[in-house]
Amino acid sequence: MYYKGVYHLFYQHNPTAATFGDGIVWGHSVSYDLINWIHLNNAIEPSEAYDIISCWSGSATILLDGKPVIMYTGIDHNRHQVQNLAMPKNLSDPFLREWVKHTQNPVIIPSEVAEVDNFRDPSTAWHGKDGKWRIIIGAQKGDQGRAILYQSEDFVNWKLEDANPFYATDNTGVCECPDFYPVSINGTNGVDSSVESSSVRHVAKVGYLRMAHDYYFVGKYLSDEERFIADAKFTGTSLDLRYDYGKFYASKSFFDYAKNRRILWGWVNESDSEKDDIEKGWAGVQSIPRQVWLDNKSGNRLVQWPIEEVEKLRSKNISINGEKLRGGSILEVSGITASQADIEVLFEIPELENAESFDLSDVDPQLLCSNAPRSGIIGPFGLLALASKDLREHTAISFRVYKTSNKFVGLMCSDQSRSSLQNGLDKTTYGTFFDVDSNVRTISLRSLIDHSIIESFGEGGRVCISSRVYPKLATGNEAHLYVFNNGTMSILISKLNAWCMKEAEIGHVKNMSYKTC
Repeated sequence: MYYKGVYHLFYQHNPTAATFGDGIVWGHSVSYDLINWIHLNNAIEPSEAYDIISCWSGSATILLDGKPVIMYTGIDHNRHQVQNLAMPKNLSDPFLREWVKHTQNPVIIPSEVAEVDNFRDPSTAWHGKDGKWRIIIGAQKGDQGRAILYQSEDFVNWKLEDANPFYATDNTGVCECPDFYPVSINGTNGVDSSVESSSVRHVAKVGYLRMAHDYYFVGKYLSDEERFIADAKFTGTSLDLRYDYGKFYASKSFFDYAKNRRILWGWVNESDSEKDDIEKGWAGVQSIPRQVWLDNKSGNRLVQWPIEEVEKLRSKNISINGEKLRGGSILEVSGITASQADIEVLFEIPELENAESFDLSDVDPQLLCSNAPRSGIIGPFGLLALASKDLREHTAISFRVYKTSNKFVGLMCSDQSRSSLQNGLDKTTYGTFFDVDSNVRTISLRSLIDHSIIESFGEGGRVCISSRVYPKLATGNEAHLYVFNNGTMSILISKLNAWCMKEAEIGHVKNMSYKTC
């Protein structure tokens, strides 16, 4: 959340181990720019009967009087999941270091609409035209995943007004970390969570624990009927929209009042073993914060882009312009520290009409990325990130273009199969489809590389893939970055810019110098 000039990140943390278990707390860090962070003491810890086992996830809401409040899920002494409130002890403290639990906790307990052990993660609240606050809570009943709507006039006494779920999907298991917010139909600015007007659409997002993916649905919110009508129903196929088609889960958005934008965070967990996590003493990272807005061109999907503040970490720059990549060629982007880099590249496809014809109906893009021939007509082309000099290690972020009966379709892949010589890693290859504009004939890619994580944004952020990789050879100064084209048709690097990235300030004190790359 943003409060009086300071950004606050609360996160799930196990202070005693690099694994999940009982005793989960709310870690707390603050920032002035969402990039450099100061760690504070834990905000919420297990202490009462209603949260004695763990303090699980939840959300912050800024009330009408400007005061922040947190609603979180407590695992009580019976291991039931209940919802609790916490407020800042001292509102004059800009860091809000201390939080006090409400005397009426728990304020919501599971009813017949949810199972007692699958009722969690309350959303940020929105304020309706009738003066009532509303939240949704993730739940499960039988095998149906649910987001359940509750209402309150004072944020303390909450009522279930309708036994029918606000959102539900059959045969999915529990919905986690639900989110619900408006997006403007014009421009990239965000809007407050309570905005209702003809100038916005709404986004409902749920995470399915069974699949460990976050899915979102764009649609219409009928507040008078307490209904959300999504443009498309969940199908369990590649047609469903996801924030990110790689590792990205339990995400949360908030409205940034300072810059009128909606910011999205995502948890990117590890792809190594629990033993590895225990040895290194930590597990899981947050993605770079992303600004999110409605794709005004389509009107039915979102665009995500790293917040502008990350560019403050850019250092040495390398540029390549107008370079032709013939089929089977590879070009090194040298002169930067490739293990810690930001790359933006625009590929031009001169002969788009020569794309291979392919019937993509009922095709899983992730399987296609794994099983497609090494060489096609247009692609694969893209980046080889965190690559060793001999290319025995590399992660390929690539594109292919296909021609269907009525349009051109791109396939974006992130291939981790050769990312490391280390065994025992999850080296899943990720992929997704997107439409290619035949009038533009270009495809863009931006990748943020930071040692064990690669966040990639295709087509201006219309498709995103994050991956965790653990190279043994391609580390530090031994990491290399290449542009490649394995297709038979030539591709033009219209423009490429790569920056070495400085390290952000992360610590317990304010004034630390930047580490250079």
